Amino acid sequence: MSDSLMIDADATRWAPGDRDGLPLLVMLHGYGSDENDLFGLVPFLPDGIAVASVAAPLTPPWPSPGRSWYPIEGMESRHPDAVTAAARALLHWLDAAASDAPKIALLGFSQGAAVSLQAMRLDAARFGAIVALSGYATPGDLPDDEELRTSQPRVFWGRGTHDDVIPQVLIDHTAQWLPDHSELTGRVYPGLTHSVSEDELQDVRVFLEKWRDGSAN
Repeated sequence: MSDSLMIDADATRWAPGDRDGLPLLVMLHGYGSDENDLFGLVPFLPDGIAVASVAAPLTPPWPSPGRSWYPIEGMESRHPDAVTAAARALLHWLDAAASDAPKIALLGFSQGAAVSLQAMRLDAARFGAIVALSGYATPGDLPDDEELRTSQPRVFWGRGTHDDVIPQVLIDHTAQWLPDHSELTGRVYPGLTHSVSEDELQDVRVFLEKWRDGSAN
């Protein structure tokens, strides 16, 4: 899998208003969606932050709509190298589009959550918080994983009891991996499918308010 993926900066949606000097939250959509999908969450997010919603660099095979961060050939196929390539593309986009942001957090759904956590593993010092919704941590080792055991970046991981999209083996792996490599806020929402609920968004808002008001990252 090549690391030459590129995010289309012109497709990025920015929340309106002056963003100079504000903490930046970057949103990463799921498979088959696009930069417009998570933009509907902006009213549920804290005030006093800039928000960008980026478009994934790949197009799913026809006739699937939208875009994707990495290929999924069958629900059991999610190659770690492909997730890493997508995370590197995100880091390159941040270098170009957000080099002046005082601090940065990521909010990803499904595939976007996996890429967000992978970006944290590639450059943990860049991010003050990760919100991973209905996603997972990619199996396999990366060079900075051991450092995460010490730095313990802040992660919110939310998922539903009725989410049958993410394979159970990946849920089990994430449930073991995240507490060992992050300061984890974990929430499981009864009856929730592969989606986001109002209760979850309230929890996310509180989590992001703490990141916004904190002194680091």
